[in-house]
Amino acid sequence: MSGKSDPMCILLSTFPDEESARRIASTLVEERHVACANLLPGATSIYRWEGKVESAKEVVAILKTREASATAAMARIKELHPYEVPEIVQIAVKDAHPAYLAWVNESCAR
Repeated sequence: MSGKSDPMCILLSTFPDEESARRIASTLVEERHVACANLLPGATSIYRWEGKVESAKEVVAILKTREASATAAMARIKELHPYEVPEIVQIAVKDAHPAYLAWVNESCAR
């Protein structure tokens, strides 16, 4: 990784439908919180909620950003998300193609 770039991270979140995932991902890109969002519809989530095991179809969002933008991006996801307790997970990226990393940094610069 280039010493001039902020470290990159990935945020994962799940959404109840493609419309809400697309709307929130588009907002995050437009506001420069994230450089890119990949939406993966068709996921089946199995989880415990309020004492019961539940199952639901969801859309997984993989959001690429820089560590310096992650806190604001996570706050924005929480603000816009339809779930009471949304999944918002930050994963550090150990290494990335330098040109891609530079693009992520440029895309998230405010």
